[in-house]
Amino acid sequence: MTSILIIYTGGTIGMIESEDRQTLVPFNLKHVLEQVPELKKLDAKLSSVSFEQPLDSSDIEPEHWMAIAEIVKQNYEEYDGFVILHGSDTLAYTASALSFMFEGLKKPVILTGSQLPIGMIRTDARENLITAVEFATLRMHDEPVLQEVAIYFEDMLYRGNRTKKFSTEAFDAFISPNYPKLAKAGVNLNFDFNELFRCEREEFSVQDGFDNRIAVLTLFPGITEQLVTAVLTNENLRGIIILTFGSGNAPRHQWLMTAIESAVKRGVVIVNVTQCAKGNVEQGKYETSVGLLSAGVVSCGDMTLEATVTKLMFLLGQSDDSEWVRDRIATNLKGELSVS
Repeated sequence: MTSILIIYTGGTIGMIESEDRQTLVPFNLKHVLEQVPELKKLDAKLSSVSFEQPLDSSDIEPEHWMAIAEIVKQNYEEYDGFVILHGSDTLAYTASALSFMFEGLKKPVILTGSQLPIGMIRTDARENLITAVEFATLRMHDEPVLQEVAIYFEDMLYRGNRTKKFSTEAFDAFISPNYPKLAKAGVNLNFDFNELFRCEREEFSVQDGFDNRIAVLTLFPGITEQLVTAVLTNENLRGIIILTFGSGNAPRHQWLMTAIESAVKRGVVIVNVTQCAKGNVEQGKYETSVGLLSAGVVSCGDMTLEATVTKLMFLLGQSDDSEWVRDRIATNLKGELSVS
């Protein structure tokens, strides 16, 4: 029988109505089978652990990513897979961060959440939890089918570091704009085996440490020199993500290029991510991005903002060498970046 550890961090999925039905409160995961009796029909031995203080996902910080990773590390040999219950708002950030922290992962780590609490009549929480656990149990040729960090939400299994939340209302709240889904849940659970990630490293380990001295600068028509200068000259920052137009384009103001070049020379790692949900940064394709390329800005290709933020923080946490970080941020590490 496959053994699965369910890790509850907080979020809507783990809420039920209080006795007076006036508020929502976290339910005790030790009684998860009482809340979702359908889980008993799965051929799996289920255990659970919960954050001592469940958190709304908006309160999740890098220290909590490390806490989740530590739970997985401590229980890695004992369990065949892990399902993490998490609020949906920052779910893609946590999934991305975990993907970079885990080395030699050979087991499924699936994050899921819901738009409605598990105790409500029309909830999507039960289906998401049941199917996430079922995906985590699947094996082929005596090994887990899934061996990476993934997100399951409303019939779809996505690579965690390729996913972003796009809807506050729809049950299918997540998309993977630049990478195919890993699997679809219908009458059967159907994997796209060609898209699954496999790590060559055999021994499992966790690399922790994040440096959050970064900023995200979103360009917009009419952006002022004062605003840009305030960000680019901040001596406390080690990394800056510039959210650009289209395929990586920016206004051709000389003051903008001068400020960027000066920051790069100072050792700040500056990367280029498109504001578009779908597509790729191609610095130098248009004249409006040539200046960024010349100034030393690194293209992040088709990475999501969530993957870029967590990857940049992770890499900065591993090294003080800005050139090493610049090289690694543009390198596909865990399937987060398409390489042409």
